[in-house]
Amino acid sequence: MDQSQRIKERAALASIAASALLTLAKFTAALFSGSLALLSEAGNNLVDTGMSFIAFQAVRVAGKPADAEHNYGHGKVEALAALIETAFLFALAAFVVVEAALRLTHRSVKIDANALAFGVLIVSLVVDTARVYLLSRIARETKSEALAAEVVNFVSDIVGSSIALLGLVAARFGFMQGDAIAAIAVAIYIAIAGYRLARRTIDTLMDAAPQGAAARVRTAALGVPGVIAVENLRLRPVGAQVLGDIAISVPRTLSQDEVTAIKGNVGAAIATAQPETELTVETIPVALNDETVIERLLLIAARRHIAIHHVIVQQVCGKIALSCDIEVDGAMPLGQAHSIASGLEAEARKEFGPETEIDTHIEPLEPRELAGQDAPEDVRAAIANALSGAATDGIRDVHDVRVRETAAGLVVNYHCRANPRTSVAEVHRAVDKMEHEVRQQFSAISRLVGHAEPLRLSEDIAGV
Repeated sequence: MDQSQRIKERAALASIAASALLTLAKFTAALFSGSLALLSEAGNNLVDTGMSFIAFQAVRVAGKPADAEHNYGHGKVEALAALIETAFLFALAAFVVVEAALRLTHRSVKIDANALAFGVLIVSLVVDTARVYLLSRIARETKSEALAAEVVNFVSDIVGSSIALLGLVAARFGFMQGDAIAAIAVAIYIAIAGYRLARRTIDTLMDAAPQGAAARVRTAALGVPGVIAVENLRLRPVGAQVLGDIAISVPRTLSQDEVTAIKGNVGAAIATAQPETELTVETIPVALNDETVIERLLLIAARRHIAIHHVIVQQVCGKIALSCDIEVDGAMPLGQAHSIASGLEAEARKEFGPETEIDTHIEPLEPRELAGQDAPEDVRAAIANALSGAATDGIRDVHDVRVRETAAGLVVNYHCRANPRTSVAEVHRAVDKMEHEVRQQFSAISRLVGHAEPLRLSEDIAGV
């Protein structure tokens, strides 16, 4: 049991004890004095005692964690207890009004405004004032609906006791109808307090979102980078928590990891803006106006789980012409591979229009994992020398040459350097030329992977 739950339970138990003692005292004083106002207060305290017990049980049940049958927890029990309390308040108010009306019109009752009656009401005022102060603070800190209902009830007790005290004063000075009038005033106040409590409780049971919560949550979500809009937002109070779900739109070109990060950031932002709020975040991918043709084609391929590269986009006579390489398993039959390519082409025409030209080059997907071992040193050295000898057109300092023997042939990895001001396209052409010459010398090479680095020293750059 957490600290908040313990505090709520102790407060509820203390309230039960106080209500029971006040009920006994007021009934005793009412019997000896004949005061209807005091009797109505005794009845009110009797309701308080019963409802304080219900509130205690509600607080205990509401503190239970969610389970298989109550996925959102048991927080609504507190609101249900508060609703039951309002029903008792209305019933008590109705009884007092009827009895007071009878006393004013048909019955003549002598009121003995004795010291016991005055003493009980004064003590009641002191006790209820202390309870309101303590319980209102605890209810606010723990967000307990049941304890909040208790606070409203005890405020009505203070007002009711004050009015009853005025009625006794009037009776003391000979105006016996003052007690009945005071009783009616107490009943009216009890009914008003019950109405206010009922409205708030019904809002909770009807899942009305806390005032201003939706605006704060929406603003927090929209402030997270990557969120385009909040498409849907639903909030519902459950005890001290606010639960619900939010749907946000994000660019469809984002990766799954990026979308996951955005969802986490949205959750954190909402928790800061609206504490004790737990929402399920749903993302809706949307197309943006600034998406490039290449981004859109890559997205189509990703959705179909097709690896593509070397994408070329052309604008020819007002229409789009696309070409790309598709990688498929080298052992796949051509017919199956062609179906995959045709599916990609059809999807691209749906995206860009039926007049779109698209050509795909099917090539075998190179093995992603190859078992291998380091080639003999003389083989490595020979290939390293060949790479260095073939390095022209600004390619310099071939180093870190590694050669591995695999079932597919030799796999060669190396690093080289070039002028950092040289374009990537120029460096790529120079590296391709160098690798082509080396492949002619070593037919066993199945893969050459070169990593070009910029020259680091100014004197090296000047010498290029």
